Amino acid sequence: MDAIKKYIPNSDVKLEKYLNEALEDKEFKAFVEKLNISKENAMTNLTSLEESMEEFNNCLNCKNIHECKNRCQGYYLFLENNKTMDFCYRKCKYKKKIDAKEEMPKNIKLFNTSKSILNATMKDIIADANRVDVLKWFQKFIKTYEKGKTRKGLYLYGGFGVGKSYLIAALFNEMAKQDVKSSIVFWPEFLRDLKESFNTDYDEKLEYIKNVDLLLIDDIGAENVTAWSRDEILCTILQHRMDNSLPLFITSNLDLKGLEEHYTNTKNDTDSVKAMRIMERIKYLSEEIKLKGDNLRK
Repeated sequence: MDAIKKYIPNSDVKLEKYLNEALEDKEFKAFVEKLNISKENAMTNLTSLEESMEEFNNCLNCKNIHECKNRCQGYYLFLENNKTMDFCYRKCKYKKKIDAKEEMPKNIKLFNTSKSILNATMKDIIADANRVDVLKWFQKFIKTYEKGKTRKGLYLYGGFGVGKSYLIAALFNEMAKQDVKSSIVFWPEFLRDLKESFNTDYDEKLEYIKNVDLLLIDDIGAENVTAWSRDEILCTILQHRMDNSLPLFITSNLDLKGLEEHYTNTKNDTDSVKAMRIMERIKYLSEEIKLKGDNLRK
């Protein structure tokens, strides 16, 4: 104000005049009163206030981002603090949706899995009798999920091609909108790839899937079992996720009993105790649901 007075005689009078003229507009007057700002702040920030109201009204009448009339497309000028009169640009609802859609793939990391799985969406799931239990489970998970708090994942088993991976990928895509990071690991191929990466990014891959918010081990039970893959890799991942309250999702053609039999037999020995350790951890980390249905890949 002092700087303005130095160069503009009677600047207070002029600013007050401009404000009074602007307040003759009932809509603008209501807008200023709602902001609960002092007369002096209103006088010295009149232009920004008028722009803020105009852009807010533009947003109310806008049908999509391509019709945006504001200075910065997808944003509107907003008074963040009515005491210090700090203005900032906020995203409109259309810009938020666009950004969320673009961020979704960044929140899901794939290992040895087709990128087409990223197209899975909840709205495209056929809500028939075969999937009703899974969809109810998803709804509860989405509603109650909190990072860092113990929450079981899902052990989803069923016949070949019934859509197990698609369902969980759809859930992960939904969670990605909430900035929840996840990873989908095609287990048989991942183990082969991991073994070949001892001298490159072995530790990086393993640490990522141990710590990611949500993890899907896809098609477990289809791999060739070795003591290394079972005890050093799988057991390590399961134990870490148990210790850190990180949900685990698994898909398999085998039920839990069949998976235990699968892990009892290795190339080197028959070891029921180590298989039982694996199963205890899987049961702690996930709930078992069977998915029925026809092979959708035919």
